[in-house]
Amino acid sequence: MLTKNITLKGKTVLVTGVAGFIGSNLAKKLLQDISDIKVVGIDNMNDYYDVRLKEERLKDLSSFLSFVFIKGDIADKSTIDKLFAEYRPTVVVNLAAQAGVRYSISNPDAYIASNLTGFYNILEACRHSYDNAQTGVEHLVYASSSSVYGSNKKVPYSTEDKVDNPVSLYAATKKSNELMAHAYSKLYNIPSVGLRFFTVYGPAGRPDMAYFGFTDKLVKGENIKIFNYGNCRRDFTYIDDIVEGIVRVMQHAPEKQNGEDGLPIPPYKVYNIGNNNPESLLDFVTILQEELVRAGILPTDYDFEAHKELVAMQPGDVPVTYADTTPLEQDFGFKPSTSLRNGLRAFAEWYKNYYG
Repeated sequence: MLTKNITLKGKTVLVTGVAGFIGSNLAKKLLQDISDIKVVGIDNMNDYYDVRLKEERLKDLSSFLSFVFIKGDIADKSTIDKLFAEYRPTVVVNLAAQAGVRYSISNPDAYIASNLTGFYNILEACRHSYDNAQTGVEHLVYASSSSVYGSNKKVPYSTEDKVDNPVSLYAATKKSNELMAHAYSKLYNIPSVGLRFFTVYGPAGRPDMAYFGFTDKLVKGENIKIFNYGNCRRDFTYIDDIVEGIVRVMQHAPEKQNGEDGLPIPPYKVYNIGNNNPESLLDFVTILQEELVRAGILPTDYDFEAHKELVAMQPGDVPVTYADTTPLEQDFGFKPSTSLRNGLRAFAEWYKNYYG
């Protein structure tokens, strides 16, 4: 197991996409658990989904005196440069991204701006944080995605697998992030770790995700579409497990060292964070239904069968996601473990409380 080489206590941490699902949960955990930490968050508050959810998350964070929020876009270089000059973050966690595989087919421009231009601006700011012999950024952690594996036939997905065949623009931008980070790690000795997240879910999550969207539709009496006729399996990973993984990774940056040529060996790593337990979509829907009834969101006599449609696979989708988390376990002594039932129960209880 790796020993910690980054102390978060007394540090300034930048979290991009801080009003997002993962970003807000990470910021809250850091502010609650780490003494004397300052969290600077940036988010453009776009309307990809209900902005009220994002505002609710920010309201929750605003109660912490050591939290600073900046409304801005990481695709705007001057905003990022100004932020780095003013706050000088020592750890950067880049979670700002245009998410969603299907949306990338109809709205490609948003993905280029946020996922490529935005990440480039973050990398450049990290590079220049070392100017004039300053200590600069000690660790850059950034969100990648299980989508980089495409329709990889070998399971579970390992970070050693070849990932050169993305099946969506979203996946291509995430693979590009890994390549860009590797180049900057090599050229400028920036310690960086990419995290390939697997189907993140939980309370106050993203309404475009299946568990949330299905719930909204069932409450309205609408039909839900189950893709690939239910023959899909997903490695659903609960939000608390994702955040715990990020916090552990933040505290160990890849070591800086030079090769035989005297040039830096890139201080660069990539890890999977997934539940290591793919569940079929039909089982997932069954558990969701049971938990929605248990929470009192739907009546006990709700006719679920009448509201299910089995349909063909969507463009950009893959039949299975399955994380090999062995390196994460070996290096950090951690693997996600929240069961799908417990996670969906927490979501259902939150949904009932939030929407009534």
